[in-house]
Amino acid sequence: MDIFLKLGWYFREQWRRYVVAGLLLIIVDVLELSIPWLVGRLIDGVVARSLDSQRLMSYVISVLVLAVLIYIMRFLWRMFLFSASFQLAERLRQQVYQHLTLMAPGFYNKHRTGDLMARATNDVTAVEMTAGEGVLSGLDGLVTGILVLAVMMITVSWELTLVALLPFPLMAWFFFVIGTRLHDGFRDAQERFSDLNDKVQESVSGIRMTRAFGREVREDADFMRVADRAAEANMRVAATDSLYDPAIFITVGVSFMVSIAMGAWLIEQDRITLGQLTSFTMYLGYLIWPMFAYGWLLNLVERGSAAYARIIALLDARSPVQDDGTRVLAANVDIHWQVNAFEYPGANSTALSNINLRVAQGQTLGIVGATGAGKSTLISLLLRYYDHDSATVSIGGDSVKSYTLESLRGMIAVVPQDAFLFTASIAQNIALGCPEATIEQIRAAARLASVEQDILRFPAGYDTLVGERGVTLSGGQKQRIAIARALLMDTPILVLDDALSAVDVSTERNILSHLKEARQGRTTIILCHRLSAVEEADQIVVLSHGELKERGTHTSLLQAKGWYARMFDYQKLEQAVASGR
Repeated sequence: MDIFLKLGWYFREQWRRYVVAGLLLIIVDVLELSIPWLVGRLIDGVVARSLDSQRLMSYVISVLVLAVLIYIMRFLWRMFLFSASFQLAERLRQQVYQHLTLMAPGFYNKHRTGDLMARATNDVTAVEMTAGEGVLSGLDGLVTGILVLAVMMITVSWELTLVALLPFPLMAWFFFVIGTRLHDGFRDAQERFSDLNDKVQESVSGIRMTRAFGREVREDADFMRVADRAAEANMRVAATDSLYDPAIFITVGVSFMVSIAMGAWLIEQDRITLGQLTSFTMYLGYLIWPMFAYGWLLNLVERGSAAYARIIALLDARSPVQDDGTRVLAANVDIHWQVNAFEYPGANSTALSNINLRVAQGQTLGIVGATGAGKSTLISLLLRYYDHDSATVSIGGDSVKSYTLESLRGMIAVVPQDAFLFTASIAQNIALGCPEATIEQIRAAARLASVEQDILRFPAGYDTLVGERGVTLSGGQKQRIAIARALLMDTPILVLDDALSAVDVSTERNILSHLKEARQGRTTIILCHRLSAVEEADQIVVLSHGELKERGTHTSLLQAKGWYARMFDYQKLEQAVASGR
């Protein structure tokens, strides 16, 4: 039951709703308990032959009025109670979402997407039910049980009541054993649900690759294994949960038997009337609900406790990169990398070493090298995706750690090689970083990225809805829309991380020409494999195995006859062969 103590912070915030719901619930219980009393009086009137039509009608009207009042009160307390639990779910989901958006990439390297989704959905729902259905079951069961026992003892017979309660301690012991097993079972079921969620997410995201390699049968088998484990875990929970009802029915059944036997003896002794015994058996029927409520409460508590522990573990996880900077980044500043050694968390090899690189304000920097040379790692350090004691990146002479993350990343627009587009219109995707942009500003950015002609070929133009992750567009179109998105933001620093790999050479030249005109006086960093993209850069560096091997302009690097010159000649020959010259 400690889940209610852990959620105490929310109950204190919403105490008015819970108090009003509790008071209305108590009123409903009192009104419901009035009905057996009226029935008992009615039966005694029939036995005594003192019941006339006027009294019978008054009993009928009283029951109808009570039914209407119970209906209205029950509607009101459910509104107050469940609206509070729904708001708790909304609050938790907001906290989880905000927490996840602040996490650095190192956090996501350790946590599976499906597991995070499960905590934000299924686990939050379990906590919501605890704060709603759980409070209902606990409060209603407690109030109903106390009131029923009080009425049975006061209005009928305390001796008969004690006899009726004799089987209940055995049921309490069963509930304790079942509750312990249920907690362990539900925790395992949640873990298996996370595995299933992760597998579904992975399968749907990679469905095209699955079909391309003809792995449908293998993927189906893998998915069924994960689904079977999840089903088995949930079946174990259901099997444990199903033990509640038999324990309740057996207890209540035994209680009815001993009550009827004891009640018959009390009637024979003229200590109670037949009407009182009838009322008592009706009250005893009311005790079935508190028993079911208590069993349901234990179920919800165990589910909620396991789920809330998983949510808190997620919210307590600290980002590998802390947003502890206080300064706001100014525009138009130079960048300096000083990296003695850097390795990714958990990696055994060094990603960067012996890097001393500076790019002045307004310059264009080209970073080239073979795959895995460390190009994107430099940008990750610039954006503070990772922190390392032996790697320092400064902007304007101050470490990036001194700036707030919002200020730092708000001044840098990044276009990755694998451009991510949302399920929205093309115009909305371009205006992602500037939602207030006008359609003319959006079109101007699209023209700079040489993508407007492609957009206008679609029947809906800029209102064309792209599929999930931009599936309806080609790779080159997605990259150019991502470039237009970055250009619309008009940030002091623009990073193109191999963002021209999917476009042809002619389109690449047009885009670079537009960039040169539009970004005069602003810093541009181009990471690429195709060296034609950096020919006009103010400075070009060549990385190899995480180390800076060459540095200079396009002309000086060609004269140096190193890796850059050899690769440039190779790519030039490759283009000539492709064009048939």
